[in-house]
Amino acid sequence: MRDVHKDQQLRHTPYSIRCDRRMKWHSEDEICITTWRNRKPPGRKMRQNTQDGYTRNWFKVTIPYGIKYDKSWLMNSIQSHCSAPFTPVDFHYIRNRACFFVQDATTASVLKDVSYKICDDENRKICIFVNHSTALPVKNKLKPGQMEMLKLTMNKRYNVSQQALDLQNLRFDPDLMGRDIDIILNRRNCMAATLKIIERNFPELLSLNLCNNKLYQLDGLSDIIEKAPKVKTLNLSKNKLESAWELGKVKGLKLEELWLEGNPLCSTFSDQSAYVSAIRDCFPKLLRLDGRELSAPMIVDIDSSEIMKPCKENFTGSETLKHLVLQFLQQYYSIYDSGDRQGLLGAYHDEACFSLAIPFDAEDSAPNSLRKYFEDSRNMKTLKDPHLKGELLRHTKRDIVDSLSALPKTQHDLSSILVDMWCQTEWMLCFSVNGVFKEVEGQSQGSVLAFTRTFIATPGGSSSLCIVNDELFVRDASPQETQSAFSIPVSTLSSSSEPSLSQEQQEMVQAFSAQSGMKLEWSQKCLQDNEWNYTRAGQVFTMLQTEGKIPAEAFKQIS
Repeated sequence: MRDVHKDQQLRHTPYSIRCDRRMKWHSEDEICITTWRNRKPPGRKMRQNTQDGYTRNWFKVTIPYGIKYDKSWLMNSIQSHCSAPFTPVDFHYIRNRACFFVQDATTASVLKDVSYKICDDENRKICIFVNHSTALPVKNKLKPGQMEMLKLTMNKRYNVSQQALDLQNLRFDPDLMGRDIDIILNRRNCMAATLKIIERNFPELLSLNLCNNKLYQLDGLSDIIEKAPKVKTLNLSKNKLESAWELGKVKGLKLEELWLEGNPLCSTFSDQSAYVSAIRDCFPKLLRLDGRELSAPMIVDIDSSEIMKPCKENFTGSETLKHLVLQFLQQYYSIYDSGDRQGLLGAYHDEACFSLAIPFDAEDSAPNSLRKYFEDSRNMKTLKDPHLKGELLRHTKRDIVDSLSALPKTQHDLSSILVDMWCQTEWMLCFSVNGVFKEVEGQSQGSVLAFTRTFIATPGGSSSLCIVNDELFVRDASPQETQSAFSIPVSTLSSSSEPSLSQEQQEMVQAFSAQSGMKLEWSQKCLQDNEWNYTRAGQVFTMLQTEGKIPAEAFKQIS
């Protein structure tokens, strides 16, 4: 969405205070409770909606496959089994589901109890889900004539070839103003009408521009996840969003590009890294933010709010499992050693745990190379403070990646890695990784350390893994490990007539080999052919691999 963002006005500096939130899910059919630690959630406080004059204490009731049932029969059946009377608000069908809203927790609780107590004509029990809702019910829906005019206006703004819809500054569109139609997208009814038109008329929409619409909340936009799930690019620049918390309402989108500059929320972050980290926490697949390229993320396509699906194949002793783990480790350590570890957010489950340990205490005459890890060490043998035992256990993927980002920058010797898969079930894979790495900056630059890392992972989407537990043990490397570390000089892989490679080029070859899966000599050739432009080499590799033009002997053999 390069050409959507044209107005280059003064930007808010993107820096912040991190949102600190915990989500508790009791079960799939129970109410979701959000608790905030230490302070109230950012953004606007609990207030009355300026459009309709009611508070946000709403719950959404969803009946899967409810479209099969008549509204009157369904409502009468639920009411007859409900221990208290209730008034459904904004009953509607979306996809194959029936949905409506109720306004208090007591009603929500009794409706939840009705689940599976009603049977249809085929004697099938009807399931009812009740969840706290940030999206509000729609009141004062647009009239048919207004809807038709809005649809015509949106058709004029739709780019068919790019599957892009430009709705920037929509309220002041001449066609709408000429007919006294006031479309204010902060109003739930206006946003709902807009999304309804998108669902019916632009089902393949990839890019949506909502720039300059004075949006201060995204309650109404939350339905875009269901009505326009294919959107990859979203422009929310030059609006009035005050908190990144609002973005959580649309985090179900698989966004690759997002524009936020010109919103107050951008000035609430302490630095660029914190800004990117907070936004990527909502959108792990994000590749560009405010027009700037981000480091490639490690993506595990999994929805943590759903029950994880088991592997479809029994991996016992299979080559498929070996390839899965090898590919996972290559991608993980490629990002870990890149200098920007925020790309690892997508590798961890939302509620994952991480701990680090080293084999000494502060009173020992410890080598300087390990002292950097002491403050984060959770060695239960030497740790006596019960408070620290809990504090040093990093919980949630955000805390984990923040902790990893604070550790020294490294380069792992992938040729040294040994993997032991010691437990495998249909739902879980446990394996340990042993190897060596060296630090690449600071006083200990070049020093070699050994590590053992234990991962517990579950099946993710796209044939990947999702880490739920990660334990890292770091120690001094033995003399033998130090001597053999990084013993494969990349320069010897080229012919003697070619000049030797610089240290930077050798590291590029190692990283490209780890990321592509190709042998070192093939990785070097690919980089040389592209004048050592790493990004261009990666693009050429991807294109040739897709076309099947890279021979099998170019890739590493999996033992």
